[in-house]
Amino acid sequence: MVVDLNADVGEGLPHDDELLGLVTSANVACGFHAGSPATMRAVCRSARSHGAAIGAHPSFRDREGFGRRALDVAAHVVRAEVEEQVAVLRDAADVEGAAVTYVKPHGALYHRATVDGECAAAIVAVAREHGLVVLGWPGSQLLEHARAAGLGAVAEGFADRGYAGDGTLVARGEPGDVLDAEGAAEQAVAVAGSGRARSICVHGDSPGAPAIAARVRAALLEAGFELRAFA
Repeated sequence: MVVDLNADVGEGLPHDDELLGLVTSANVACGFHAGSPATMRAVCRSARSHGAAIGAHPSFRDREGFGRRALDVAAHVVRAEVEEQVAVLRDAADVEGAAVTYVKPHGALYHRATVDGECAAAIVAVAREHGLVVLGWPGSQLLEHARAAGLGAVAEGFADRGYAGDGTLVARGEPGDVLDAEGAAEQAVAVAGSGRARSICVHGDSPGAPAIAARVRAALLEAGFELRAFA
């Protein structure tokens, strides 16, 4: 009955501090889809003060598309770009006396690493170099490669994103893609209770993200879960 609550932060929205007071793990944008060294330092400082674990949230190099466009990037480039992003975040965390403990890809890179073994292996290679736990989609190539490399591999579910009948996420822009606070709370408890995920995600850029995170947190606690970072 222990579950982690994670959120994407450092993406240029004004409610990071509020979110960091609610979640147990912070997926920090590393500059390629959003963020800067200054925002990384601010988020690491706030996460440390709130006791939230800090994770790298690397992306394809795609600020224009917020990292949600599927780019045809070779696996060796993925490895180099993820390494660059993790290194920048670790530098920011070091300045604030904090530590980066895990990695979770963002957007299109996350989806590609779910099914593309070479992409997944590239991300895991960086995680192994830095001793990071890997957070990703249940049954994904990313988690399989992490386990094979002897790393912590943590499956996550989503509170505020709609699931299709086949268990995949409803595509963004389609009806039911993003849930309201009550829907997210109900779904979070169901996913956590199923045992399919050790971590539940709330997207920091969802409309009303702090209110959603607060309702999800309350629902998980009311259902008897202990909220604790996995890394």
